[in-house]
Amino acid sequence: MTDGIMSKAATMEIPINGNGDTGTLTEDESLEQDLQQVMVSGPNLNETSIVSGGYGGTTEGIIPTSTIKGFHVKYHSPRRPFISPSKSAASRIASQADMSSGSSMHQCHSNSSMTSEELSRGLAIEKFDSVKKWGINTYKCTKQMISERFGRGSRTVDLELETQIELLRDTKRKYESILQLARSLTNHFYNMVQTQRALGDAFSDLSQKSPELQEEFGYNAETQKLLCKNGETLLGAVNFFVSSINTLVNKTMEDTLMTVKLYETARLEYDAYRSDLEELNLCPRDATTLSRIDLAQQNFHTHKEKYEKLRADVAIKLKFLEENKIKVMHKQLLLFHNAISAYFAGNQQQLEQTLKQFNIKLKSPGSDKPSWLEEQ
Repeated sequence: MTDGIMSKAATMEIPINGNGDTGTLTEDESLEQDLQQVMVSGPNLNETSIVSGGYGGTTEGIIPTSTIKGFHVKYHSPRRPFISPSKSAASRIASQADMSSGSSMHQCHSNSSMTSEELSRGLAIEKFDSVKKWGINTYKCTKQMISERFGRGSRTVDLELETQIELLRDTKRKYESILQLARSLTNHFYNMVQTQRALGDAFSDLSQKSPELQEEFGYNAETQKLLCKNGETLLGAVNFFVSSINTLVNKTMEDTLMTVKLYETARLEYDAYRSDLEELNLCPRDATTLSRIDLAQQNFHTHKEKYEKLRADVAIKLKFLEENKIKVMHKQLLLFHNAISAYFAGNQQQLEQTLKQFNIKLKSPGSDKPSWLEEQ
């Protein structure tokens, strides 16, 4: 009896008033209120405030105390335990973040370095290909040159053009000899004019200091001064002659001979690739040989076009050079002859007229010396 009363009392709600007094309720009213509370605040599977436990680990029949009316007890949902931050953990997390950041930067740097490496590799491959082509071309040309030197290989010859080239080289050698002799004449004549000037000054000085020989020293001084003046005029004509011959030999002819050298190199390459193609045509026709023949034909046609173009350029330059040479030498030889003849004939007027005819202007005395500003 006592046990039944106690169990009943455990399931009954004991109302507590605001002043702490308990209200008076009948037994039936108390049971009805308990049933309503159970229906309202029954277990919800979505609630995390229900703690699993009891018999068999089930939640059946367990009512949270926070949902019972009349109890002014605050129920707190379970919280995660608060853990104070660890300094070592914080430093480890920061180092991991730095490593992650560094790895991303390293990846970007590696991408840029890969781009530069690819560019460098491309340039290296291009240089290697150019060196390879140069090596193959040099080998073929050397082989062709040796074959021609020992009379084993054939050589393409343009008789007319080769004759003109040989004539040009011989002409250049002879004109270089004329140029050297003209420069030598200029140097000697310049020294003679300086000697005549010094001799004229000496005669003039002695004319003033020797009354008994004043007349004789006087006209000798005048003669040397006149010869010195005519000599300077002749030097102007000879210097113009030397300058024109130098331009013709060392610029005009040299430019044509540079084109001739390019033509001869193209001719050697043309014959080298022609011989290579002829040798391949004699080999058995298999797949490898056919591919090599196709490549050799392409190289042959390329060098053939280059050879023909340079041959045409040489022919044109030789033609214009011959016309220019005749025009220049006609003028310069006429100038040299008239100036030398007038000087040694003592015809000062004709000598000056010759310089005017060829538009030669003499430098005034002392113009070769630099000015005071130029010396500074």
